[in-house]
Amino acid sequence: MLTRLKFLTAGESHGQGLLGILDGMPAGIEISENYIAVQLTRRQMGHGRGGRMKIEKDFGEIWCGVRHGKTLGAPVGIIVQNKDWENWTKKMSISPVDDEIRPVTLPRPGHADLAGIQKYGFNDIRNVLERSSARETTMRVALGSVCRKLLEDVGIEVGSRVVQIHDVKDKSSIRNDFSPKQLNETADASPVRCLDKDTEAQMIKTIDDAKSTGDSVGGVFEVIATGLPYGLGSYTQWDQKLHTRISALMMSVNAFKGIEIGKGFGGTEKFGSEIHDEIGHDGEIFSRYTNNAGGIEGGMSNAQPIILHMAMKPIPTLIKPLRSVDIHTKESKDAHKERTDSCAVPAASIIAESMLCFVLADALLEKFGGDSMDQLKAHMEATAKY
Repeated sequence: MLTRLKFLTAGESHGQGLLGILDGMPAGIEISENYIAVQLTRRQMGHGRGGRMKIEKDFGEIWCGVRHGKTLGAPVGIIVQNKDWENWTKKMSISPVDDEIRPVTLPRPGHADLAGIQKYGFNDIRNVLERSSARETTMRVALGSVCRKLLEDVGIEVGSRVVQIHDVKDKSSIRNDFSPKQLNETADASPVRCLDKDTEAQMIKTIDDAKSTGDSVGGVFEVIATGLPYGLGSYTQWDQKLHTRISALMMSVNAFKGIEIGKGFGGTEKFGSEIHDEIGHDGEIFSRYTNNAGGIEGGMSNAQPIILHMAMKPIPTLIKPLRSVDIHTKESKDAHKERTDSCAVPAASIIAESMLCFVLADALLEKFGGDSMDQLKAHMEATAKY
């Protein structure tokens, strides 16, 4: 679904580390490892995270594609080393080992375990769970940070907040004068990335209650992007529509089970006269009285803020596991237990920000082109409409 950018991630959850390549970025983007580290730290935050976050202090090392603090137009390569690797050198050894390694044979409901071993013919579920782990999203955030920096340099900001954990909902609205950057600063100060303090306390209690019973909870978060010009994406083909591309990237995250753009599902119970955003003009630019479409009409950005709501399922690895069946003996037993979070919704909102950054950076380069940031900015200054 990306036309100008390509990215690949590699690595296992308990392997030596994660590798990532981002190709197609223009030259001249100012980027640093410290900038990337800010986003990686945000991904590790949140009440309800498990023991793994106490071990890992994720840091993205830029290995190539950047010189003297600026991108070269060449592929950008990043490595995030796993600090926990020292405890897994034999279990995850690339070379054969003499030690007997106990296989994982009890698939977890809600995970890739059973389908993965059936697909590849494995007799050890660890061959599946290591790569299908949410640990992979660490590299998505690292690479997405480069896209985020490109967007920031042309005045586009991306932010998010949590609006629901389990059945606890934050019904507050974002202040009209809040930029996504300000939204993030406020949300990041909350252990659940919630704006309303009373709701925050209820969310924390719900997470703690779930953890105390060996359970997990999911939720909903809102993602917002501002500063976009008209016409990112296109109405001419199905795979060029902006909402198609956003949906594909967002839903590529295993735990994300639903996406809503603008009023989405809420708009189904409204009349057309209530839901469509009427158009005005202030003498200089077109305006809208509402933004129920969530910034996208006909598959294109319409210069209004893009607003998404994402639904995340509860983490499938449970402290108190669900029923399963041993893949070898076919005996009924409890599913495999791995270190796990009781809630990762706050962290997931940061991952979603990164996925949106990939799509918007790609669509921006597709529309305006340019091999360098200077060229991109010049093309936007000449032709972008807001």
